[in-house]
Amino acid sequence: MSVSVLDHHPLIRHKVAILRNKKTSMKEFRELIEEITLVMSYQAFQFLPTKTVIVETPLEKCEQQMIDEKTVAIVPILRAGLGMVNGVHKIFPNARVGHIGMYRDEETAIPHEYYCKLPNGIANMNVILLDPMLATGGSACDAISLLKKRGVTNIKFMAIIGCPEGVKKVTETHPDVDIFVATVDRELNSVNYILPGLGDAGDRLFGTK
Repeated sequence: MSVSVLDHHPLIRHKVAILRNKKTSMKEFRELIEEITLVMSYQAFQFLPTKTVIVETPLEKCEQQMIDEKTVAIVPILRAGLGMVNGVHKIFPNARVGHIGMYRDEETAIPHEYYCKLPNGIANMNVILLDPMLATGGSACDAISLLKKRGVTNIKFMAIIGCPEGVKKVTETHPDVDIFVATVDRELNSVNYILPGLGDAGDRLFGTK
């Protein structure tokens, strides 16, 4: 297990700063989520296995390395995770997509599953789980457990904003899962929102508040 914090990249720092701003419009917020995810995907995808193929150039044939497109799936945690899908698809458009629906109880902060639809053969795929916010870590841990129950053994988790509490919970509960996060914020507040954070990512993505 490893935790990769990617805020050393100036593009990520720049875009996260705009993402946090409460005056950032819904359209720009959605675009920024995609752009940050795209930059992060280069890091997350470097661990994917490749296969040797023969490519015919205009001059001759040669051996090249390619990712087996049928072995990659991305799984957003609904609903905010949907905002990250296009960012991955811009660099790897043939990745399969599954969906896991979870909501957080406003009083207990306990996540509850309400939907799950995964690609056929997902047990044999390299799965990248997507959620912009890694707060308590409850939803991430439950989604990872669900994937493992379906036989998935190669799972990576990608978030944009994390906090120490959430990172700690995921690493302790699922030490075999690599985590990629754009930045790790200071802490959770009394109602389990990340500080300084950016508010509710789902509401800001879809204009529901």
